[in-house]
Amino acid sequence: MQHKNWLKQGIASCLVMASVAIVSGCSSTNSEQTSANNNSGNNSGKVIRIAIGTQDQVINTAVGGATVRELGLLEKHLPKTGEYEGVKYDIQWSSYTSGPPITNKMLADQIDIGLMGDFPATINLIKFQQEAQDVDSIFIGTLAYSATGAGNAVVVPKDSAATSLPDLKGKTISVPFGSAAHGMLLKALKQAGINPDKDVKLISQSPEVGGSSLRTGQIDAHADFVPFGELFPFRGFAKKIFDGAQTGIPTLHGIVVRSDFAQDHPEIVVAYLKAVLEANQMFREKPEELAAQIEEWSGVEKEVVYMFLGPSGLQSLDPTVRAVQVNALKNSIATLTSLGKIEKPVNPDEVVNWIDENYLKQAMNELGLKYEEVVAVGEDFQISGKDALTGEPIQDPKMAAQYWVQGEDTVTNFASVSNMLKALAKLQADGKTADAMFVHDLNNGWKLFAENSYFVTQGDEVAAFLLESDAQAFAAKTGGQVTAFRGLQQTYAGKPVLVGAALGGG
Repeated sequence: MQHKNWLKQGIASCLVMASVAIVSGCSSTNSEQTSANNNSGNNSGKVIRIAIGTQDQVINTAVGGATVRELGLLEKHLPKTGEYEGVKYDIQWSSYTSGPPITNKMLADQIDIGLMGDFPATINLIKFQQEAQDVDSIFIGTLAYSATGAGNAVVVPKDSAATSLPDLKGKTISVPFGSAAHGMLLKALKQAGINPDKDVKLISQSPEVGGSSLRTGQIDAHADFVPFGELFPFRGFAKKIFDGAQTGIPTLHGIVVRSDFAQDHPEIVVAYLKAVLEANQMFREKPEELAAQIEEWSGVEKEVVYMFLGPSGLQSLDPTVRAVQVNALKNSIATLTSLGKIEKPVNPDEVVNWIDENYLKQAMNELGLKYEEVVAVGEDFQISGKDALTGEPIQDPKMAAQYWVQGEDTVTNFASVSNMLKALAKLQADGKTADAMFVHDLNNGWKLFAENSYFVTQGDEVAAFLLESDAQAFAAKTGGQVTAFRGLQQTYAGKPVLVGAALGGG
């Protein structure tokens, strides 16, 4: 990739400029700067707290949370000269299972920087506007996003007869109320002709409780956000019947910061965003290695992390705040208002007043990066290279397939599903197993676990689909045959190919 080494071009020394010229709305007065500089030698006893609230299990926050924390990337970029010479940094990390606790602690001035999804972020921004005095919350960057809403999902028990939302009429569905998944579910049900108030029973459950309820049969379906729509199927007790991308509504996780902290320490905010930019690049260069590390830090299996953040993944690593991200926040305001989660009316268009990309642009400037280049790198992170079986170039990422062999450090890529299946047969003959196999929905390009997908075969041509109905429609159009993955394995191997325990139903 032509931008592969864009983060290694060198770091410009512009820390002072960040606080006086380029970062708008956060500059100190000239007299304050002069005073700070004159006193720079007297900072040996000064301590600056940097309190960051993240969500380790919500892997969309990994590049701004666990990766930055565990690899010491923030410490690497923190300013150490001028008014920061001799300062001691007290970096306080805390992890939560959702965004609201982070907002509460930010309002109480116990957290300076918070990482959360689009719905909690809009509530965060609004609460500061309506409840806090002399301080606001600012949205300064994106962690990971999907332009279509991939990441939110509806899952059912593994042995459920349900294959689509209409099958859930009269059933009990749990979802974390007030979350992005809640908004997705309501819209999806209405699109499917299901009245959320009359045709189904909705109850509020956290991801942990929802997963347990699925296992024990206490609910018929569970809707949730990243990464649980893929994590539960990977662990073998659920299957996905609806992907948030089917709604076409963008979703994201992003970064908010208290305005007083940003105003007092703009260089620190810039340093944090430089750490995020570096974490993004590290993930692109060695996605499997970072995915394995994130598994250690979060408990979320590396295959699931890779599925979301790896090449052709469900989420894009792009820290910018462009139209798609703004629309995600606007939609969150509209949906939360309809859910009664916002007491005082808020015009969704107001969200643009709560966004400030100048800290991010300064971070890019100090790393020698161009804004357009950062955007392009995020969008170009697709499966590429050569087919491991035939050596042919991988030209269409949507048709590509991959497997992750047990004990190997990297994923193996193929130009087609059929080539992967042929390689799987040889893998079995050699006594090896694959912990995960990835394919992509033909219509939309969504990354899928092969075992939980539907396929249409036409000779040696194999197309993958998330939904059985989509597979059936394609088969009717082309004259192909619909099959599940196990049947496909029989065709290519004569017997089921051994897979890792995580995909073996246990």
